[in-house]
Amino acid sequence: MKEKTRTDFILALFMTLMLLQAPPCSSDLHPLILVPGNGGNQLEARLTSAYKASSLLCRLDQGKRDRWFRLWFDPTVLVAPLLKCFSERMMLYFDPAVDDYRNAPGVETRVPHFGSTRSLLYLDPNLKHITDYMATLVESLQEIGYRDGHNLFGAPYDFRYGLAAEGHPSLVGSQFLQNLKELVEKASESNGGKPVILVSHSLGGLFVLHLLNRNQLSWRRKFIKHFVALSAPWGGTVQEMLTFASGYSLGVPLVNPLQVRDEQRSSESNLWLLPSPSHFGRKPLVITPSRTYSALDMPQFLKDIGFEEGVYPYKSRVFPLMERLIAPRVPITCIIGSGVKTPETLFYGREGFDKQPDVVYGDGDGTVNVVSLVALETQWSNVTEQPLKVIKLPQISHTAILKDEVALREITGEILNINSLVLSSNQ
Repeated sequence: MKEKTRTDFILALFMTLMLLQAPPCSSDLHPLILVPGNGGNQLEARLTSAYKASSLLCRLDQGKRDRWFRLWFDPTVLVAPLLKCFSERMMLYFDPAVDDYRNAPGVETRVPHFGSTRSLLYLDPNLKHITDYMATLVESLQEIGYRDGHNLFGAPYDFRYGLAAEGHPSLVGSQFLQNLKELVEKASESNGGKPVILVSHSLGGLFVLHLLNRNQLSWRRKFIKHFVALSAPWGGTVQEMLTFASGYSLGVPLVNPLQVRDEQRSSESNLWLLPSPSHFGRKPLVITPSRTYSALDMPQFLKDIGFEEGVYPYKSRVFPLMERLIAPRVPITCIIGSGVKTPETLFYGREGFDKQPDVVYGDGDGTVNVVSLVALETQWSNVTEQPLKVIKLPQISHTAILKDEVALREITGEILNINSLVLSSNQ
């Protein structure tokens, strides 16, 4: 009899522990919106009669005219001869007459599946193994009770475009912030009025911070419970200077970085990701036989690499966004990787910027330098009304943070903690 009682006690204890560890009922979870990073969602395009291909090879691709097709991720970027066609369709152009960016002539673009996580899972559903982006993270969120379209939503956007300083139009970027604001309100309304948890990756964090600061504090307090920023490049990256100077092939074999350099330079959001003088200061970032460039020398750097047309939009539209990161007085958790070698100083020889530089590496997540990853902690150290938590994950890279088991446990644990605090405060 005593043995049976002991067994029953152990079984009851085991069941109690299991219940304590189980995720809350999905109806109790606060709605969550995922905001991807640069290149982190699908992008579709359609070619019109105004599209003029620059080569015979691109003109032969007439099957894509007048119908929507996946522009990003397009497997043709893996094939050097077709890369030119891809690049000219991805190009943006700055129009001084309207002080804003636009697509290439004859190229229309759209972002599919706004509101859903569908276009964030894989950049190409036919190539899941090599284009997995947020699929693993979404699976982890589903394990703790989140469901797409119910309490889990996605906010994809045209990541080529950025935002502009006050007084300058930014049609595409501003429209995305409006769409995101409406999604926040709808997600809250469909979940009993619960405020929303925003989870961003990389560039998405910059957009979310501006969403918060461009809306009234009363709106933030009503609709936003918490902002979780993964690998956010608050102060830009040295990697972007390499991209602008010499092109960046993203490690794709057989692709000459110079073939994608013009297209990468045309991206408004890439200008936004250049190193911020507020955080990198006078530290030498690019060194050539004739000149050394710091973040304070960016206009001269852009001119010297042969991209003088980027100087005006950088100085007038982008630089003011970098000067000061305004605390939105919404609880923020930054989860970042560290201890991964990250480009810190680029050395160019007499061959100039058409040749890849020698690189000296420093601390960061492999893409974003540590000084940028911790910029909020540095800049807001004396802002008492801004709740801020920074979680550092050793040896976790910029993209591995969305897939690594340790990182996913930390992310979902933080989200469960945010929910548990909400649940206890409502009791």
